[in-house]
Amino acid sequence: MKMAELFPSKYLKAIDLDANEVFTMESLKQEELGDEAKPVVYFEEIDKGLVLNRTNANTIASLHGQDTENWAGKRITLFPTEVDFRGQQTLAIRVRMRPPGKRKPKVTDDDIPF
Repeated sequence: MKMAELFPSKYLKAIDLDANEVFTMESLKQEELGDEAKPVVYFEEIDKGLVLNRTNANTIASLHGQDTENWAGKRITLFPTEVDFRGQQTLAIRVRMRPPGKRKPKVTDDDIPF
């Protein structure tokens, strides 16, 4: 059994990502986490939300604009990386600073010419 299964979370963690993964943003909500409200972005492809820090929020805004209401339907690439947090190295999720490539169209049997 994996540790993530022992301690499930409704929020995405770096350990949940294998490498670069592309997600389509579905909604952004303010949620109470501890003593404060934090922005959480939810995706079409998974049930877990990503709690946004200022770094990731600024990267998304540079890709898709300052108005968070326009982020729905937009795609971003997430990746795990090591960061310094309070003097310690830890895993974190970051947003790639360039938009993901276009979706590949699904090929069906009707598309095959013979």
